[in-house]
Amino acid sequence: MAPPSSEQPLQARLLQLATSLQFACNFRYLFSYITLNYYSRWAQFSYRTAFVAAAVTYGIVVFKAFRAKQKSGKGMGSPVQMATDENVQYLVMALVWLLTRQTPLALLPFAVYSIFHVLTYTRGMLLPTIQPPPPTPAGQKPKSSALSDSIGGFVKNYYDASMSLVAGLEIALWFRILGAAVLMQKTSWIKLIIYTVFLRARISQSTFVQGMLHQLGARGDTLAQRQDVPPAVRSGWESFKGVAKQAHDSTDINRYVQGQQTAAPKKAQ
Repeated sequence: MAPPSSEQPLQARLLQLATSLQFACNFRYLFSYITLNYYSRWAQFSYRTAFVAAAVTYGIVVFKAFRAKQKSGKGMGSPVQMATDENVQYLVMALVWLLTRQTPLALLPFAVYSIFHVLTYTRGMLLPTIQPPPPTPAGQKPKSSALSDSIGGFVKNYYDASMSLVAGLEIALWFRILGAAVLMQKTSWIKLIIYTVFLRARISQSTFVQGMLHQLGARGDTLAQRQDVPPAVRSGWESFKGVAKQAHDSTDINRYVQGQQTAAPKKAQ
């Protein structure tokens, strides 16, 4: 029997190939980073290839969504509306990291996503091909293997924790880029502007990013209220929160999207 992947559309097979390549290159580069060889030829190749694969992965997803909307008679919407699509957001960031100076921390969120993509593909496609389930009576659900159940359990039990980890990494990455911008590293200010827009969109759309920010805010409040903290530090923390809230409210992209939808002319009945 031919593998199920050969019966899939070309786009689906390319998506699986790109995801697997991204997974392999992510961990090849992380190994180089751990061994302090992150500027070796293999490390640079793995870094760039990982983001090429990530860009291809999200590009295919965006293209499929575009084709689906075209077939249903809907367009992709305005650039602002397109920017609210998280697949478009990650596609843009994959291209930014691909075309700019290496930022190892930027690879980690994509690495976490690739783990779950590969696990899902392994459970849904590879295992049924390698270990086909036994015939089942009509109307009954096919019995899965023990390995498939283990993978499914891992994804279910650790998905939320992993997405919270991604949220923490994405927030930490902003401070990493800010530090590079302060030191006037090459292209750092361009990356800071683009990544700030990206992170602001994630704050609006991701409950995991919102939850992580709330945790950080609560921890900051706890530290600021300690008796040994100088009043100036406590006042500075409150001022920082005020500025952050004002920036958050004034950059809410949903207001602009809703405004465009409201301003759009209605079709004649």
